[in-house]
Amino acid sequence: MTTIILVIHSLLALVLIGVVLIQRSEGGGLGIGGGGGGGGLVSARGTTNLLTRTTAILAACFMATSLVLAIMAGGSTKSRSIVDDIAPAPSSTLPAGSTPATPRAPVAQ
Repeated sequence: MTTIILVIHSLLALVLIGVVLIQRSEGGGLGIGGGGGGGGLVSARGTTNLLTRTTAILAACFMATSLVLAIMAGGSTKSRSIVDDIAPAPSSTLPAGSTPATPRAPVAQ
């Protein structure tokens, strides 16, 4: 389950990077990203709205998968001690209710 969510998370990250990179710059601080865009099927404003919405949806999905992965990783931890790994010594191999045999006295020859 973790592997599937991790693959989805990685794909979301790559698609989110791609969507952010194809958006037009609005600041114009570097002198790039000015006006333009010809008349096509979708207007410049429509494309901007679509990319903004897509970015928001992808970002929300990315955050959701991040939270799910964090919860799954944190839920499986439990405090362990080295003492817990030591197997207890066997108390007895006799069946219940039986008594151990007493050693016999040596026989003189």
